[in-house]
Amino acid sequence: MVATGTPPLAARTALVTGAARRVGAAIATALHAAGANVVIHYRSSRAEADALAENFNRIRAGSAVTVSADLLEVEQHPRLVAAAKSAFGALDILVNNASTFYPTPVGEITLAAWEDLIGSNLKAPLFLSQAAVPALRARQGLILNIVDIHGMRPLPDYPLYSTAKAGLIMLTRALARELGPEIRVNGIAPGPVMWPEGELDLPMKQEIVRKTALKRIGTPEDVAQCAVYFATAAPFVTGQILAVDGGRSLGW
Repeated sequence: MVATGTPPLAARTALVTGAARRVGAAIATALHAAGANVVIHYRSSRAEADALAENFNRIRAGSAVTVSADLLEVEQHPRLVAAAKSAFGALDILVNNASTFYPTPVGEITLAAWEDLIGSNLKAPLFLSQAAVPALRARQGLILNIVDIHGMRPLPDYPLYSTAKAGLIMLTRALARELGPEIRVNGIAPGPVMWPEGELDLPMKQEIVRKTALKRIGTPEDVAQCAVYFATAAPFVTGQILAVDGGRSLGW
């Protein structure tokens, strides 16, 4: 019989933005499985968020809550941090996962698209991280930003999205320098782990797989396990971006 010890994130609290669906839900699930209490942020996916929290609380009573906020409204950010502290007494891990993604070809870029894509992918992580600093500092905490391999190599027809993710990569490194030694800040750069909804046709998907070293797509759980690594097994790692892309960024 194998003895089971205390889960590595027991008595820790994670706030995951955009956690109701897709990669965010996988990250929340993996952190919860590692013992963390989880604050599930959502904007409009209330049913999915509630179902996820119900499942977590069924597994471990009182281990999850949900909170709704439009992250483009910076004045709402302190309320998310307060929700974590109210529910669980502290905040240890902030995962900036929420994102918008759609093409903006040059010549068709609008101010609204700028505000949305830069806002969700760069502005919101900056200001939410800033709001969380006092709570995270008190717990020697972690900020984990979900960036993108296209923040390092631009995706054609997606200049705003690629620029926003490039900014988030630099923000990750800058915050690591600014917030050490109390707070670690790292990033995960997913490649093809889940197809964007309604954005890619079959030939484009096949071409992406062909250009990926492992010749397959990954899963949201691949990203989630990387998040658990940063949260549990990387106490001397900060300011780093880890690509979880099957080698997609090696060749184009």
